[in-house]
Amino acid sequence: MTTDTAVSTSAITAWFLGRMPDAWTSTAPPAITIDREEITVVLTVAAPDLPGEAGDADRAEAVLGRISGFREDTREQRMNVAREAEHRFDRKVAWGVTVGERTELFTHLAVPVMTRLRQPERMVLDTLVAANVARSRADALAWCVRLVGRHTDDWLSGLRDAMEEVDRLRAAGPVTS
Repeated sequence: MTTDTAVSTSAITAWFLGRMPDAWTSTAPPAITIDREEITVVLTVAAPDLPGEAGDADRAEAVLGRISGFREDTREQRMNVAREAEHRFDRKVAWGVTVGERTELFTHLAVPVMTRLRQPERMVLDTLVAANVARSRADALAWCVRLVGRHTDDWLSGLRDAMEEVDRLRAAGPVTS
């Protein structure tokens, strides 16, 4: 059993790839996102085949049906894999599915984060609340984080890659003769 929270993301990803049924990865490899609290696994499921005359609304309903069916049909297996992973990696596991252009997460964590803000930063959050962009300061802060994340994806991705390389090198340790 591995309960070390410093387990590399590549080791966790490898474990999931080895543990999941082949049918879940036959369309595309899963997207696995890992942080200190949670492992999110998003599987890709083939879009349903509809006749050519089907409209956009029909296609949207078919996708929702496919997502719902996959969620219900795989629930017990996903729960078993999640229990094993939670025990092994000391993190919660969330699942999601992508069908066509739509991605839906099933159950995932909303982790509280404490921060201290000075008045100018609080005023930004209060403005978002007053304008009904957010219901509370917490919602406003989450909105800001999502906005920054969307607009800096490439930079954050490069930073995460660099951190993974540092973790890999740290785990390898120095070569001794």
